[in-house]
Amino acid sequence: MTPRSEHRRTPRPEETGTRALLEHFAEGDPEQVIQLDEVLADLEERAFGMLLFLSIPTALIPGVAGVISGPLVILVGVQLLFGLHRPWLPRWLGRRGPHRRAMSRFRDRISPSLGRLERFVKPRAQVLLDHRAANAFTGLHLILQGLLLSLPIPFTNVLFAMVLLVFALALLERDGRLMVLAWVVSAVAIGVFGVLSGSLATMLGRWLDMVN
Repeated sequence: MTPRSEHRRTPRPEETGTRALLEHFAEGDPEQVIQLDEVLADLEERAFGMLLFLSIPTALIPGVAGVISGPLVILVGVQLLFGLHRPWLPRWLGRRGPHRRAMSRFRDRISPSLGRLERFVKPRAQVLLDHRAANAFTGLHLILQGLLLSLPIPFTNVLFAMVLLVFALALLERDGRLMVLAWVVSAVAIGVFGVLSGSLATMLGRWLDMVN
């Protein structure tokens, strides 16, 4: 069992860009679990973005994505849809999270691309992140993305993970223009892999039948 002291919150880096946060969570004992409650504690309005960011490594794993990432993305989407300002997590989920080993692999895989993206990402058009209607629209997209992740659609995990990365960066870096791009990319993905394949409509139909 991991000693209790190892789970104490460690100081955050002075630089709080997405890449710096990723480095922060990747460093340390590879077997240590990064508890979600601790990760989100000091991020305030950026906490939804970090929660999405942490869902991406498992979204890349076929089979695991539908069990972990899909429900987590749906949870974020529902809370944005209903206007929450900070994520709420069940206690059992808040005490869980990815291992530092997984975050380290994710860092090595994504750092070059993330470094290039950060040159163009900056805080701007923040009304698209703070307005109630904009948050609800983002939440709706994330619910549909989470549903698609939960479906066994072959060869789509990487694509959906990249869509989630755009949403996560927009929320983490407070970039409203990037959020517009996330909406557009998400709409295309939903149209191509959800509506046209019939998978999303089938799942939504089953949910409606259960409610009725």
